[in-house]
Amino acid sequence: MSKKVVFLFLSGVFFFLSFIFFSYIVDKDHLDQLDFNTTVRLQDNISRKFDDVFSVFSLIGNFEVMLIVLIVLFVVLRKFIAGAIAFFLFGMFHIIELYGKNFVDHFPPPEFLLRTKRFLEFPQFHVRAEFSYPSGHSGRTMFISAIIIIIVLFSKRISKPVKAAIIAGVLGFDAIMLVSRIYLGEHWTTDVIGGALLGLSLGLLTSAVVLIKINFKKPL
Repeated sequence: MSKKVVFLFLSGVFFFLSFIFFSYIVDKDHLDQLDFNTTVRLQDNISRKFDDVFSVFSLIGNFEVMLIVLIVLFVVLRKFIAGAIAFFLFGMFHIIELYGKNFVDHFPPPEFLLRTKRFLEFPQFHVRAEFSYPSGHSGRTMFISAIIIIIVLFSKRISKPVKAAIIAGVLGFDAIMLVSRIYLGEHWTTDVIGGALLGLSLGLLTSAVVLIKINFKKPL
């Protein structure tokens, strides 16, 4: 097993343990003031004209859209065993997410902070879970982003300038997605951090499997 794979695996374990520890802190309500202050500051300092743009990210981050992205990614790579493991860990993310939203006592932001624009009348826009920790949008985004960045980073075919552009684009997308969750009043800051930690941890574990299955002696 290469050092790259071991590093990714250990990094995934580290972030997963960080998620567990952070979840304990959230459950004890130690960061409630930080949550409220961050949301208010973002909404006070970001123009309402961005409501539509940020609301689009609510659609992009949905389970269905992210699942399609994941399927396309592994079909293009033609790595179906790695893809099957990725889908398993993607499913595990949602099981853990549901567990958190049922057992971590953390209510979502109140309705008066909600700014999401409803472009399509999906049922999920009308029902808010009793508890909001962790953020599914944040986790799904970080899960897929971690895989894409690792694939690009270790690709033999992509030049360094293109790699830098792709990675910068992915990180920029991630930043907008995470900020949008808080600004729109969909989630608290702690929800977003928890979701990001969980998604990143499982994404790194998936990336370790991808590195094992992809022969990087041949250009990717």
